[in-house]
Amino acid sequence: MTKALVFGHKSPDTDTITAAIAYAHLKNEIGMEAEAVRLGEINGETAYALEQFNAEAPRLIEKVAGETDRVILVDHNERQQSVDDLDEVKVIEVIDHHRIANFETSDPVYFRAEPVGCTATILLKLYKEHGVEIPKNIAGLMLSAIISDSLLFKSPTCTEEDVKAAKELEEIAGVNAEEYGLEMLKAGADLSGKTAEELIALDAKVFEMGGQHVKIAQVNAVDPQDILIRQEEIEKAVEAAIEEEKLALFTVAVTDILNSNSTIIVKGSHVSLAEKAFNVTLSNHTALLEGVVSRKKQIVPVLTETFNEEA
Repeated sequence: MTKALVFGHKSPDTDTITAAIAYAHLKNEIGMEAEAVRLGEINGETAYALEQFNAEAPRLIEKVAGETDRVILVDHNERQQSVDDLDEVKVIEVIDHHRIANFETSDPVYFRAEPVGCTATILLKLYKEHGVEIPKNIAGLMLSAIISDSLLFKSPTCTEEDVKAAKELEEIAGVNAEEYGLEMLKAGADLSGKTAEELIALDAKVFEMGGQHVKIAQVNAVDPQDILIRQEEIEKAVEAAIEEEKLALFTVAVTDILNSNSTIIVKGSHVSLAEKAFNVTLSNHTALLEGVVSRKKQIVPVLTETFNEEA
């Protein structure tokens, strides 16, 4: 039986990378040969977490079919967010906390999806269910994922389960979650030296909405003006992506991690649907969304509903 490859979505964030590492470790501990891999470059926040907890980044892959016939998806299930040749291999497991869309298999699959804020929260349960002790460094990585996905417990996606899990992992990792978390988020918000193309690809996902493809990128910042001052070049990069990927809409959410707001930059043929979804009028292709920090809970659902209504 070939080794199973474990990976998250393209444009990987901290939860995607650390979930692959943590779940591959668990699978190996219970007798399945598994390896964590990644589908994109490591961002600054994730690099900080990996360095702090002495962990190596999973190796980068573009295809899976040439080296395995079995894969495990973490932190995603939508096919357009996954490896390009997913149809050529067997998905044997999915561990996720997002909506379920564009996913089907020819064989039965272990599918664990829970309405929590982070994949790491589910993984903690799985470690307990299998009676496997979590190593200190992996606990630190899992804690980093919860901090990242919850924006240090401020995001509306954060549940009581996530907070409880973070406290358990904090004790195992031997760090102060608040102090460590703020430094990690600041490291991720340091985007100096990034090109516009890199900025919009750091944390971007494509969603199918009403038969259209919509891309949503999120850029976290301590001072959003550091990003918004580059709006012109960001828009050019967005326009190029729209043409290349045949997108109906591309939304870049610049999220203020200190004040919990987001400014969106919106381009594409369906801009009016974004205005309708968020009940805003764009000015120079932008609008401020008060209290919006979560793509999963506050951006994707309203856009999906609006696109489906117009389909």
